[in-house]
Parts: sequence; structure tokens; C-alpha cells
Amino acid sequence: MSLSADTPPAVADALGYLQHHLQELTKHQNASEHTINVTLAGLTAQLQQLTQLITAPVPTVAPPPIPLSPPPVSPPSPVPAAPFKQRTRPKLPSPPDFSSEQSSGRAFLNSCMLYLCLAPEQFICDEKKIFWTLAFFKDGCATKWSENLFHQEVDTGIFPIRSWTNFKQQFRSQFFLVNMEADAINTLEGSSYYQGNQTVDDYLDSFLILASDAGYTDSWTLVVKFRHELKLNVQSQIATMPFRQSADTDPEAWYAAAQRINQAWLANEAFQSMLRSTTVTPACSALARPTPFSVLHSPPAALPSIPPRPPLPPLKGAKGMLTVTSK
Repeated sequence: MSLSADTPPAVADALGYLQHHLQELTKHQNASEHTINVTLAGLTAQLQQLTQLITAPVPTVAPPPIPLSPPPVSPPSPVPAAPFKQRTRPKLPSPPDFSSEQSSGRAFLNSCMLYLCLAPEQFICDEKKIFWTLAFFKDGCATKWSENLFHQEVDTGIFPIRSWTNFKQQFRSQFFLVNMEADAINTLEGSSYYQGNQTVDDYLDSFLILASDAGYTDSWTLVVKFRHELKLNVQSQIATMPFRQSADTDPEAWYAAAQRINQAWLANEAFQSMLRSTTVTPACSALARPTPFSVLHSPPAALPSIPPRPPLPPLKGAKGMLTVTSK
């Protein structure tokens, strides 16, 4: 583009700048159009390929040959096992009712503690243990002691016993024997304690309780006390056993030997009782026992009858009497 000679320099510079800028824009436009054309060509080629794949016929696949042998039979799937049924806990016996007898306080507390140990999931706190135990206080001083605890709770708003350990301590102080150790020692040292009509098992149980309460731990002392109160025939058999003789310092051996002798005696008694019940007296057995066939005899044949002999005539003397002459 040509300019006239009288065109001002500023206008000529501006027109030159615009012309140069227009040329640069034209180049960029041509480059963009070329890029767009190349991209459109690539897309067109891909579109044609996709069209050919879509419109092409699907090749037919020949079916597999039929096998001559029957197809293997797959084993049946295992039946899922029935869900495991949780075993039910056996019903636990409840402790007996308590009426504040000091002789039964230890047994009652032991039965409560055993139940609590076997069913811990039922007692999640000490308060439930205490209230559950108090529910068995039915008579006597036990009921009064329980009522006093609840009266204190009403007055103060707080139950006076807060822990299970504290409850056991107060229970022992209230319902255990005052001097259990001294009473046990007096019983074992006295002359009124002996086996008597008790079985060996019952005697052993009571002896072990008394020995524990008395605090006897010496082996020789335990053997002497246990042996002294046994029946004379039992302790004599243990002391004179030819085999496995129990030592005087082994209380467990004496306990086991006494139990074995007691069991042997009971077995012998049962055997003798069975014999007595099955024994029959000789007279009854002779009447009840049938006669064997081999000893039966036919009745004897009748003997021929013999006529009686006629009587002899009497010898007579001068006077009709038998005369005896002397030589």
C-alpha cells in the first residue's frame, strides 16, 4: 500500500504498524486453520474406521462338537452348616435362705460366692451383688440387720455398704462364730469328738473343717488327731497294713487309706446282704426241690403170703407146770 508524499510521518508510522500487525494476524489465522484442518482430517479418518467396524457383518462361530461321552457331573455344592447354637448355661441352684445362725454363716457366704463366680455376667457391680445376697435374709437377726441397712439408706440417701469386700467383712463380724479357732481346738482336743456312727467320708469332711478352723498345719498333728477319733477297727487296719503302710507324717495317705477301707467294708456288706437275701433254709429247700427223674423207683412187688405157724402145745409137769429137774 503506497502513501502520498504529503502524508504526515506520524500517520505513516501508524499505518505501517497496523499493516505489520495485520500481516502477523493473518499468519496466525492461517496456522490455526491448518491445525484445525489436520485435526478434522484425523477425526474424519477415525470416524470412518468406527463406521466400518459397526457396519461390518458379524462372523458366524461354529458350535463346538458334541462329545461322545456324557459330560462329567460336578459334585453338589456342600450344604452350608447350620449356625452354631450357643450352649445354654445350666441352671444354678440358688443359696438357701439365711436366718442368722452363726453355725451356718460360713456355708451361706460360700454358696453366695460360688454363685457369683459361676454367673459373673449377671452382676456387673458390687451393689447388685449386695442386694442379691440380702434378698436371702428371711428370718431372725439377719432380717433385722438387712432392714437396718435400708433404714440408713433412707435417712442418708446413701447405702451404708458400698463394696462387696466391705459387705463380706461385716457379714463375717455379724454372723460368723465369735471365736471359731478356739471352738475348733476345744472340739478336737476334747473327748466328745469321735467318728461314731458317721461314715469315713462324713467324718473326714468334718475333721478337715475343724482342722482348718483350728489352724492345724503340722502333718504329724493332723495324723494323730485324725487317727485318734477313728473307729478302732479302721485305724488298726491302717496301722497294720502289710503293704502301702501309711506314715505318721502323711495325712493324705491316712485319709485315702481310711476311705479305701470304708469302701471295701461297704462292698462286703452289700455282698453279705445279697447272700442273706438269696439263701433258703434246708427244710424249705428239701420241700421245694423236685425229685430228679433218675432216682425215681417203681414200687416193690408184693411178697407171697405165708400162712402163720400154729402155736406149740405147752409142756406141763405134775401140776400142769413146767418141771425142771436138777442134776
